[in-house]
Amino acid sequence: MREDAAFKCHFCDECDGHGCVGELPGMGGAYGNENFIRNCEDWGTFPPNSVADGFLPAIRLAPLTGAIQNVGYAEERAFYHDLVESAMAGGVRISIGDGAPDEKIRFGIEALADRGARGAVFIKPYPNERIFERAEWARPVAEIIGVDIDSYAILTMRNQVNLQEKSASDLLEIKRRAGIPFAIKGVFRERDLELVREVKPDVVVISNHGGRVETDRGSTARFLAAHGEELRSLCGELWVDGGIRRRHDLEIAASFGAREVMIGRPFITALLRQGRDGIGNAFRSLVACPSLIETR
Repeated sequence: MREDAAFKCHFCDECDGHGCVGELPGMGGAYGNENFIRNCEDWGTFPPNSVADGFLPAIRLAPLTGAIQNVGYAEERAFYHDLVESAMAGGVRISIGDGAPDEKIRFGIEALADRGARGAVFIKPYPNERIFERAEWARPVAEIIGVDIDSYAILTMRNQVNLQEKSASDLLEIKRRAGIPFAIKGVFRERDLELVREVKPDVVVISNHGGRVETDRGSTARFLAAHGEELRSLCGELWVDGGIRRRHDLEIAASFGAREVMIGRPFITALLRQGRDGIGNAFRSLVACPSLIETR
């Protein structure tokens, strides 16, 4: 573990939402971590016999920003470079996000470009002209361009940078302009299902932002179980994000049609504890073991 920063992660034995209640900024979530806790708990409520013939979804680093505010890193730029380097070393697919100020997405793009890497790029729901601008910044490193619709629920950011609740016509315009596969991330409400029905994106990501935003109450596992079949028929690939900690969770996600899963906090913890080797070690632990991701 690095000794030069005051990290906000408590390095709990199990990253299940109970150790950081009420800590926003920090590693916690909204509603007293209710959705964060449900995300982690609900994968375990599905019996092992519901798995999909041993198929495991691909694993991707979730789009993570706010290094200083949320993680306690001393420097924003260093966080993105460390994340990308560790993910690449561990054979984990990459995504980057954005935020305010613009340096957050620019640092993520830089980290990919410096290593000749590509990843999924998720952009906040700004007015479309600002999304097009960011998509152009990201084009040299982007394999997928996505809009992070659930981040509209980040109230402080919504007011600071004029986030919009996206309509189907907004998203269709972005899809047409993207030129590469287009994703809608943050599908978690009934109204989000209607957006997907109209837009039919290349990728749908079921997510409640790791339980960090004020949205419907519940877990991504339950949402996937309830709506996975329909969503698979409306997109090229279905992904899910939130609370995945065990091989069992991967198998359950696969059984409901998820082709990829995204993981955030456990990979941050592994990076903070172990540095460059952390994400790869956590990835191998997750795939090999039915128990918790090992981050120590």
